Amino acid sequence: MSGRTVRRRAVLAVLGSAATLVCAALVAATGSYASSTSAAFACKVDYVAKDWGSGFGATVTIGNLGSSAVTGWALTYSYSGNQALQQGWNGVWSQSGKKITVANTTWNATIPANGSASAGANFAYSGTNTAPTDFAVNGVACTGTPPTTTTTTGPPPTSAPALKVSGNKLVTASGATYRLLGVNRASGEFACVQGKGMWDGGPVDQASVNAMKAWNVRSVRIPLNEDCWLGLSGSPSGPAYQQAVKEYANLLVANGINPVLDLHWTHGLYTGTSSACSDVGATCQKPMPSMQYTPTFWTQVATAFKGSDAVVFDLFNEPYPDAANNWSDMAAAWRCLRDGGTCAGFDYEVAGMQDLLDAVRATGATNVVMSAGLTWTNDLSQWLTYKPADPTGNLMASWHSYNFNACATTSCWDGQIGAVAAQVPVHAGEIGQDTCAHDYIDRVMTWLDAHRLGYTAWTWNPWGCTQGNVLIQDYNGTPSTGYGEGFRAHLLAVTP
Repeated sequence: MSGRTVRRRAVLAVLGSAATLVCAALVAATGSYASSTSAAFACKVDYVAKDWGSGFGATVTIGNLGSSAVTGWALTYSYSGNQALQQGWNGVWSQSGKKITVANTTWNATIPANGSASAGANFAYSGTNTAPTDFAVNGVACTGTPPTTTTTTGPPPTSAPALKVSGNKLVTASGATYRLLGVNRASGEFACVQGKGMWDGGPVDQASVNAMKAWNVRSVRIPLNEDCWLGLSGSPSGPAYQQAVKEYANLLVANGINPVLDLHWTHGLYTGTSSACSDVGATCQKPMPSMQYTPTFWTQVATAFKGSDAVVFDLFNEPYPDAANNWSDMAAAWRCLRDGGTCAGFDYEVAGMQDLLDAVRATGATNVVMSAGLTWTNDLSQWLTYKPADPTGNLMASWHSYNFNACATTSCWDGQIGAVAAQVPVHAGEIGQDTCAHDYIDRVMTWLDAHRLGYTAWTWNPWGCTQGNVLIQDYNGTPSTGYGEGFRAHLLAVTP
């Protein structure tokens, strides 16, 4: 437009006049056993309000009752009256209607075992000031005090396969052809820089993964933010953001789902043609990444995930250096895409796909890497000529297809995408249409199925179909009318 894993699940109990929150995280583990017992993370959060008639101060204190530290938290709740947020401290506070969100800052993201973190805010109101009761932690509604252990029976889930490239196919370690079929889970690219916490209030827990698995999702593309990963801005940022990404990616892998880590929003001042924003920070989709920070981003990401070849790297979401130079020199735009450097229309040194791939491989990571084309990743016409060189051979082409793109016909797909797919694997990292119907994606998926190529639809977020390309009505996996229903039916019926 990401072995063994530990996740947190929040559970709520309201005690007395102050709202007291008790949370539990079930520890999911894989292994070669028929049953397992896992310890639970528990926390306690106290809500206290000091009222002066026309306003009040609220303090939320989260206590970690578990035996290990927890990193990254976001608390949400709603007021029943007209309470209005004035200012907050020791947390990132925001309000949408009656809903309040407070997420950790960089200095209180980690709560040590038997430790606590507090945040406070002032509110104005008139009328009644009833204490909230609908608390949630990290997007999960809380329902009661958890047990200290959870026992599961039956076989453990199958981990996602390690992947590599063989000729023009994506294959598993055993050589079986494999297609990445699934969805995008947006918000990691924007929520942290927009004061919305880590995942825009949505869950990334076992229940949310189970909802995806009910659709036969076997790959999730996770858009990321450069500034938040590197700790340049945003909240959570730096280690807290990185840990949240690692935990989600590991949870997906443990559930048999291949994460695709996509660099979406990047640093670098760009105010030229087709500019999405004038910020130097990573607050929008820039036409190309910069040498200042992006190679460092990929060095760190590759270091974090090397050795886990179930995780795929998507170097840059939607390049458009051709728009930056007003489509005046397409050969120069393709060279800019691959080689970076000084490019027409840019005031910063551009990082090309070769620079980013080199940063990944320098860490020793052998993960499959996706490299995009031009025109917001819809144009692959010269991809084979200008593809970056990969010493491991684990390179595939990234393609995006929407009904409003230039290459949106079967004849274009046959002549352009098919030519690339004859030599290297192609993955459609984003497919969608700006309506609530599914006629366009049906055609795209039918073509991709015939060529045995993968696709991940935009997007697994309940934002309402008025924005188009929205697959679900809620994080339980209820499909959106039309678009989501069509995609879900196709995933359930298609041969992987």
